Amino acid sequence: MRDFLLQNGPILAWTITAFHALILVLALRGFRKTREPLYLLLTLLCFGLCYDALIQALGTALGEGSALRFFSRFRFVFHGALIPLLFPICAYGLNFRKPWKTAVWVLTGAVIVLGIAEGFATQLVPESMAGILRMKSGEGTPGWARGVSMLLAFGTIIPVILAGIAAWIRQKTPLLLLAGLLMFAFAALGPATGNLDLNFLITMFGEVFLVLFFLLYARRKAAS
Repeated sequence: MRDFLLQNGPILAWTITAFHALILVLALRGFRKTREPLYLLLTLLCFGLCYDALIQALGTALGEGSALRFFSRFRFVFHGALIPLLFPICAYGLNFRKPWKTAVWVLTGAVIVLGIAEGFATQLVPESMAGILRMKSGEGTPGWARGVSMLLAFGTIIPVILAGIAAWIRQKTPLLLLAGLLMFAFAALGPATGNLDLNFLITMFGEVFLVLFFLLYARRKAAS
């Protein structure tokens, strides 16, 4: 696996970018047709993931300079602003009543503010790995920003897994659970296999499965 990733990093990044763009278009079409909120939330999430993958795919072409740093800064900001949308995705998927949806949106708004602040506070340092030149979080990143980053990585996906279990029981579909489980599995795969340096690329595969199963789940919900 490691050799494959090292030899095909840029190709994989471009392929994942194209996949996210496709899911974004399909989700936007679904929202225009059905006005299902899950489609709109998925569209926004896909935009962030597509931008993330695109900037990493373009890294080598942009070069280690101000352009890569500028676009990478917004890669972190969009990540912090859009990943918290996983919370309302769970709320709308499980048909929370209005007071609970309001509470979820208040929580989401608070995490978005923290995520945006984390995106601007993160120290950006260049790294070249698997043929991809990218900016990553440096040692100068404040401790609180590192904590927010961990919250965004795991504190948002665990609720998806729990909501997926509830959806499987109530709605008889494992789609939401598969979205959360596969994202979590790929996020943990790098450290578990001793490929922590390639975890950024491995995690991108988890994001592919995340949005794919979200799309399938949104279609099922819109049809029911």
